[in-house]
Amino acid sequence: MATTTRNVLEVRDLRTYFYTQDGVVKAVDGVSFDLKEGETLGLVGESGCGKSVTALSIMRLIPNPPGRTVGGQVLLEGSDLLKLRDREMRQIRGGRIAMVFQEPMSSLNPVLTIGRQITEALETHLKLTRREARDRAGELLARVGLADPKKALDSYPHLFSGGMRQRVMLAMALGCNPSILLADEPTTALDVTIQAQILEMLKRLTTELGTAVILITHNLGVVARYADRVNIMYAGKIVETGYARDIYGNPRHPYTLGLLATVPRLDQPKRARLTPIDGMPPDLAHLAPGCSFRPRCPYAVARCAQEEPPLTPVGESHASACWVAHTLTERSPTAQRQGDSP
Repeated sequence: MATTTRNVLEVRDLRTYFYTQDGVVKAVDGVSFDLKEGETLGLVGESGCGKSVTALSIMRLIPNPPGRTVGGQVLLEGSDLLKLRDREMRQIRGGRIAMVFQEPMSSLNPVLTIGRQITEALETHLKLTRREARDRAGELLARVGLADPKKALDSYPHLFSGGMRQRVMLAMALGCNPSILLADEPTTALDVTIQAQILEMLKRLTTELGTAVILITHNLGVVARYADRVNIMYAGKIVETGYARDIYGNPRHPYTLGLLATVPRLDQPKRARLTPIDGMPPDLAHLAPGCSFRPRCPYAVARCAQEEPPLTPVGESHASACWVAHTLTERSPTAQRQGDSP
């Protein structure tokens, strides 16, 4: 676990909305968190909860129209990225902050060689000559485990498997020794053995470089193994945050409990059934008053339909946005909703 308390990134009240014909979709609505030097921060939640949009907002890659970051701050060592000029932001991307996207095939240019796609960033950010950049690119490909780096430099993305393409993406992302890496579902569509290889390599390389990582995933097993701290997102907001040991050992939000109940456990009987979360994620363009998770929550009380719960401390470095957070450990997950139904 990271021992330093220095923040390399501070996100404050970030709000990114999409303006559609059906209404304003509040994809990220008031998200705040810190990223400490050298740590891995897990960003967890179902599809559509705002994880990827948070990362794209940090990188200022939200497509406009229809999306726009309408408020907040993204402070990189004190400098607000949302206020930088486009030219200044281009120097940040790939240099001080890098990103690994979900699908490497759609992120790599199919008409450029692997070598050219890596050397472009090295020439831009590190001011290397073309020969120096090519040598550096070969070293990076060897470092991420490609068997024949020289041959890979002159190859095109379609000749590589999914796992090989993801290794190339990691080489590109870490080539300029960024202080922050945003890894957005870095093992999507890969088989289990390749997933483990990619994640172990990601952890090893970022530890060697001292790079802080925001690991975006819906896989709680991945988070348990690799994350120092965890932010649980639902409906565009962080609903629980804390160190991984607290999130897993003492969850204090019904959504977190629901996510954990869907994961197989070695300490449970072989025939034990997983418990799905009832209902569907909310329509972010038409959110009802109160807590967004209330329609799916077995713990909901009358107050949940009237007031949105703020993120409130429930322990040291542990917070939850739930009106009944302090009583969750004393109540059964199958308990009926209390109070009047809205």
